[in-house]
Amino acid sequence: MATDLTVRLINRPGTLAQVSDALGRAGVNIEGACGFICGDQAVYHVLVEDLERARRALIDSGFEIQDERQVAMTPVENRPGAAAALLRRVADAGLNVDLIYTTGDGRLVLGGDDAPGLRRALE
Repeated sequence: MATDLTVRLINRPGTLAQVSDALGRAGVNIEGACGFICGDQAVYHVLVEDLERARRALIDSGFEIQDERQVAMTPVENRPGAAAALLRRVADAGLNVDLIYTTGDGRLVLGGDDAPGLRRALE
């Protein structure tokens, strides 16, 4: 099962390369990712299948994992309205989404307080 890790980074050139390199050297594939600046900190969400190996690689390389959580994933077509239809199902189920991004292979990643509920809504 895929897990989203929230990693705190320093906002400077090279930190994304360093965290990605640490995971790659450990044999951890990055299934999906997104990053942004919040205040003076960089926040990197990285989706991994091998949680233990990813956690160990990041900690051993000096990175701070702020959060780790299960997420819901579903394929999403690359066409207008496809994501909206999926998100409408989530909304109709009364579920809130607080994290959204896509993977390189076209899956929509959703995080929220009720990951199992999100998964059910997307089935």
